[in-house]
Formats: sequence, structure tokens, C-alpha cells
Amino acid sequence: METVALADLRLKLDGNGLIPAVVQQYDTGEVLMVAWMSEESLRLTFETGTTWFWSRSRQELWNKGATSGNMQQVRRVLVDCDADTLVVEVDSPGPACHTGHRSCFYRELRSE
Repeated sequence: METVALADLRLKLDGNGLIPAVVQQYDTGEVLMVAWMSEESLRLTFETGTTWFWSRSRQELWNKGATSGNMQQVRRVLVDCDADTLVVEVDSPGPACHTGHRSCFYRELRSE
């Protein structure tokens, strides 16, 4: 695995200065959630070792689990080949979804 410093990489942010982040449980690969990160939330994530995101609905930074106590401890952050999507591998002690489910992806979609 290649390692690159954040300062040496130009992330491709969208028109709102955001990048999508897929959050996975580090040891199982389970996809827990997808959220948006800004440069500031990514910086805070590295500084604190816990996940920080940008809430598009509330227009504010939020530290995942700060209210519920289910803080996600960051193990590593991966960036894709185009530098326009992140994967954040975490140790998530409890539910990652605001509904109380372990993952935000708890519903299977079918054609009818």
C-alpha cells in the first residue's frame, strides 16, 4: 500500500468544498455510513483520531458519536486513484446510524 501525505495530495472537492467519505469497520470491512468531509473536518479527523464530517443539512461540522457516545476511532484514511473519494476505516463501538442501527445500510432494495 502506497502512503501519501495530505499536504502532498490535491483532493478533488465538489463545488461546495466537500468530498464523499465511505466509513467502514476496520476489521470486517462492513460499510457503516457515507458522509461528507470538508478540508476542516478531515484536518480535525487527523488531529483528534475520531471522525468529523460536514453536515449538509445543518451546515455545520459534527464529530460522529459526540452526542451518542459511539465515537468512531480512526484506524486509517484511504483515498481513491482520482482523489475524489475517501474510505475511512474506523473502530466503531456501537450504532453508526442515527436510527440506532449498526450500519446506515440496513435495508435491502428490491425491484418491486
